[in-house]
Amino acid sequence: MHHTSTGSTAKPSRRTVLAVGAGITATLTVGADATADEAFGTARLRALISRMTLEEKVGQLFVSRVHGHSATAPDQADIDANLKDFGVATAAEVIAKYRLGGVIYFVWAHNTRDPRQIADLSNGIQRASLGLPRGLPLLISTDQEHGIVCRVGRPATLFPGAMAIGAGGSRTDARTLGRIAGRELRAMGIRQDYSPVADVNVNPANPVIGVRSFGADPAAVSRMVAAEVAGYQHSGVAATAKHFPGHGDTEVDSHYGFPTITHTREQWETLDAPSFRAAIEAGIDSIMTAHILVPALDDSGDPATLSRPILTGILREQLGYDGVVVTDALDMAGVRQKYGDDRVPVLALKAGVDQLLNPPRLDVAWNAVLAAVRGGELTEERLDESILRVLRLKARLGLLTEPYVNPSHVDRTVGTATHLANADRIAERTTTLLVNEGGLLPLSPGSHGRVLVLGADPASPSGTTGPPTGVLAAALTGLGFTATALSTGTAPSTAVIDRVVAAAAEADAVVVGTYNVTATSTQKTLVERLLTTGKPVVAVAVRNPYDVARLPGVRAYLATYSWTDVELRAAARVIAGAVAPRGRLPVPVQRADDPTRVLYPIGHGLTY
Repeated sequence: MHHTSTGSTAKPSRRTVLAVGAGITATLTVGADATADEAFGTARLRALISRMTLEEKVGQLFVSRVHGHSATAPDQADIDANLKDFGVATAAEVIAKYRLGGVIYFVWAHNTRDPRQIADLSNGIQRASLGLPRGLPLLISTDQEHGIVCRVGRPATLFPGAMAIGAGGSRTDARTLGRIAGRELRAMGIRQDYSPVADVNVNPANPVIGVRSFGADPAAVSRMVAAEVAGYQHSGVAATAKHFPGHGDTEVDSHYGFPTITHTREQWETLDAPSFRAAIEAGIDSIMTAHILVPALDDSGDPATLSRPILTGILREQLGYDGVVVTDALDMAGVRQKYGDDRVPVLALKAGVDQLLNPPRLDVAWNAVLAAVRGGELTEERLDESILRVLRLKARLGLLTEPYVNPSHVDRTVGTATHLANADRIAERTTTLLVNEGGLLPLSPGSHGRVLVLGADPASPSGTTGPPTGVLAAALTGLGFTATALSTGTAPSTAVIDRVVAAAAEADAVVVGTYNVTATSTQKTLVERLLTTGKPVVAVAVRNPYDVARLPGVRAYLATYSWTDVELRAAARVIAGAVAPRGRLPVPVQRADDPTRVLYPIGHGLTY
C-alpha cells in the first residue's frame, strides 16, 4: 500500500523547506557550507536556540524509536504500539508531542521495509517536524554496522562485518564500505549511522561485541576505524564510534546485565583508547557511550554512560573531543540496574552526554529532564551546550537547508549493480583459510561433484536471504557442483546426526557450517562423526573463528566472521578455487585445551 502523502512527491525547493520551518527562515539563510565561518555559523545557531521554549530544548536532546512504515498512516498494529509507548497514534504525533531532535529506525518497529518506503518515512518525519512552530529537521539514525547487525536489508548493499574487514586488512576496502553504505543511507534520509564499532575484542568469550569488532590489535583496529569513518563522513553521513570507553573485554552482554571491565588505567590507554583517538583524529561526528563499569577510570560504581569522570574528564578534556556524545540505548539493562528510568537521562546529561537514545519510557525521561531544569539540578545553559553540538551536526550534514530526500534518487543509489559488485569483491578478500591439510582445498566439481552442505543455520542476519546452508549450496551449485543443503541447527540431536552421517555416504565431499562451538556442543559430535566416514570434510566457522580450536581433526577450515550472503558466497568461491583465500586472522585463536597458549596468532591465514 502506498501513502503518497508521506513524501513520494518531488523534492521541495530550498525556499519551501525554510518557509515550512518558518522559525528557521530569519536566522538561517546559510547551510552546511557556512561552517568555514564557524563564528558566524555558531552565532546563527545560538540565535535559533535562544528562541526555543524549554520544552523544545528538552525534546532536541532525545532520539526515540517510533512505530510504523509511515509517519502519518501506519498500520493498525503500529498505531497500537505508538499509543502504548507514547499515548499518540503516529510518528508525526510523537514528534509534535515531544519535539524530538532525532528518531532511530529499527526492523522490529517496522520502519525499514524497503528503500523507497524508508525515504518516504524520512520525508514524512521531516515534514512533521518542520510543520511545527520553530520546527527543526530531525537527525534520523540507525545501527547499520554491516555483518551481523543491520537494520536496512536487501535490496540495499550489505557488506562484510567489522571482523571480516579486519581480516581483509585493507583500509581502502574499509573506506569504500563507508562511502557506499553512507551514500545509500543518505539517499533514504538516514543521516547518522551508529557505526563503526571501535571496541578492541581481546576477549574470545565476549557475547555482545565479538565479530562486530575489527579485531584484537589496537593499531589495526584504529586504522580500520579511521578509514571507515572517513568513508561514511565523505558521503555526508555522521559516523559514530562505539562503545566508549571500550566494550571489547567483557563476558557480560550489557543488554541484559552490567559488565565490568577490569583493565588498569595503563591497559585502557594501550588497548582501548587508541581506536577512539583515531576516530577523533579522523573527525568523527559522534561517539556512543557504553553501559559498562570501568573502575580504573571511575570507581563510583556508575556505568560509563552516567560517568562525568569518563565522558567529560577523559573523552572531552583528555581526548579533546567536542562532537556529539550519544548514549547507547537507555532501555538496556546495563544502564537501568542502579538508577530508575527518571534518573538515568538527568545523570547522563550531567555526565556530559548530548543525545539520549531510546529511553524505555519517553514520557518519564522527558519529564524528568524538564523537572531537573525547573528544579535547578540542570541549568538551561547546560542544555544549550548539547543542543548547539546537535544543531552544529545537523548544519554540517546539510539538514538545515536540505532536510528532504528525493525518492526518485533511491533506485539510482541503493543496491546498484556496482555497489553489490564492490561488496562481493571486498568479501572475497576477507575469507580466511585456517587449515588446509594435504591441500584438500580447493575442491573441483570433477573430483568432488556431489557436495552435502549442512550446519548450524542461525537465523539470517537482517535483510539477507539465508538460510546459510541454502546460500552456500546455491553458490556451490552455481560454480559447477551438485550441492544439497541440510540444516542441522546449533544443537543437533543424535537422530539428526545419524541422518546426516547416512546422507554423507552419498556425497563426494561435505561442507559444514559451525557456529560458536563450545566444549559440550553437539555440533562438535556432528563434525567428529562426519570425520569417521572418510569423506572430505570442509568446515566453515560462520561467526567466531575460535571454533577451529574445538575441532582439531578437520583437514580444511575456513573463517567467514559472519553468515551474511555476501560472506557465504565468497567462501563458496574460495572452496571452489574461483578465488584464492586472502584473509588473515585479526584475533588470535587460543588452544581449547590450554587457553594460555595460542594455536593461531593474529595474521595467520593460508592461501593457494
